[in-house]
Amino acid sequence: MSTFEYGVAMPGSPVNSGPARAEQATHGLYAPPLTAIRRLSALDAVRARIALAVDLGLLAPGERLPGSDRIAEALGVSEITVRRALVALCKEGVLERRRGRTGGTLVAERPAHSTVGAIETYRAASADVHQLIDHRLVLECGVAHLAAVRGLDTEFAQELDRLIEEMDRAPSWAEFHGCDERFHMAVAAATGLDSVAEPYGAVLRELYRYYLPYPLDFLRHSNDEHRALVKAILRGDAAEAAEVARRHVEELHKSMFMDLLDRR
Repeated sequence: MSTFEYGVAMPGSPVNSGPARAEQATHGLYAPPLTAIRRLSALDAVRARIALAVDLGLLAPGERLPGSDRIAEALGVSEITVRRALVALCKEGVLERRRGRTGGTLVAERPAHSTVGAIETYRAASADVHQLIDHRLVLECGVAHLAAVRGLDTEFAQELDRLIEEMDRAPSWAEFHGCDERFHMAVAAATGLDSVAEPYGAVLRELYRYYLPYPLDFLRHSNDEHRALVKAILRGDAAEAAEVARRHVEELHKSMFMDLLDRR
């Protein structure tokens, strides 16, 4: 069993030349230049993503946030950055700290809104994110089609089922997010083509810069689509696998923050 570069231990996975090559491929061929978001500090990016989720009602008043270690892993930053961001958001009235067994860091009962200026960076990126979703759409449909044509061996199928079950049990958006990335990269690895997996992984990671905390009910529905995708691949139904992938990605145009902001 070889180790797939993006963090999934899978049988027969291709060895690729690493994230630098993937990032170059993405920015050269597939992704729009998302420079504004890259100029945000990690601290401001975390503050903006959590505050925007609160503004949009994705995190409800009184809802407890996951541990700082889980948030750090989900958002791809250090734990100290998350801790500093949570302290800042408490001072700004978005979050609050409670002591005791039922305590922790929670969304304030009456959270302050529009207090984090970095949110405007996300708002201004709407057109770029829609374009990035379309780039993922093309790649993900191709990945699903190729995986179905090649077929899954037993160990690949078991790993995908394990990840789906782990997402079903995820206690919060933070744990779900990491499993979601590993699942999609495992499907890409199942194509047997590192030339496909590299640019797909780079687009996926770029889009993840814009993902917000989401309610678990929404994420569970997304996981039902993962299950349908695996079934189509196992049947060798390439057309159905691509169609499931299309629906899965196109939903992002309606469910990510850009459309939610437009509805307000």
